[in-house]
Amino acid sequence: MSAWTTDWLPNTPTPTGPDDCEAAALWLVENAKSEFGADNIVIGGESAGGHLSVSTMLRMRDKHGYTAFKGANLLYGVYDLSMTPSQANWGERVLILSTPIMAWFYDHYVPENLRRDPDVSPIYADLTGMPPALFSVGTLDPLLDDTLFMHARWGAAGIKSELEVYPGAVRSFNGFSTDQAEKANTRIDEFITSTLNGQSDG
Repeated sequence: MSAWTTDWLPNTPTPTGPDDCEAAALWLVENAKSEFGADNIVIGGESAGGHLSVSTMLRMRDKHGYTAFKGANLLYGVYDLSMTPSQANWGERVLILSTPIMAWFYDHYVPENLRRDPDVSPIYADLTGMPPALFSVGTLDPLLDDTLFMHARWGAAGIKSELEVYPGAVRSFNGFSTDQAEKANTRIDEFITSTLNGQSDG
C-alpha cells in the first residue's frame, strides 16, 4: 500500500502538520495488517507533502523506532525552509510559486530562527535508516535545488535512490496531460511496485 501526505495550510503552523502526519503514520503502521491485509508501506507526497513525508519518516524512526517503510516517492519537495539557492534566487516570476510566495508561506508556518531545525527543514537531518527513494522534479521549479540537494544527502547516507529531472517541466507537471507527465507517472508506478515487491532498483 502507499500513503500520501497532504500540503500544510498557512493557518496551521508547525508542528500541526507534522504532528498530524506522525499520528496517521503511527496508526497505519500499527493497523495496516489487520485493516488492509498488508504491512508493506511506501510513503510519499508532492511539494509540502514531500517535506511532510520525510519529516514523518524521521519522527517514526526517532520517536517510535520504526524504519520499515519500503520506499519514499518524493516529488518536488520543499526540504529547506531557510531557502536553497533556487528558492532564494527565483524572484517574482510566478510559475505556481515564486520567492515572495514561498516566503509568505514560511512566515506563516514557522519562526525564522527555527527554519534550520531538522524537524522543520529535513535536509539538515541525519538520514540514517531512510528507505530507498525516488526524487522527481522539473527544471522550471523554484524548489529544484531542494530535490537535487536532498537526493545528494540520501546518497551521502548510503541509501539507494533515483533522481528524475524533467527538462522544462514546471511545478506539478505530473498532473498535466502531457507526454512528460505520463513518463513521470509511469516511472512512479514502477518505483512503487518494485519497492512494495522488494525489488528497488535505486
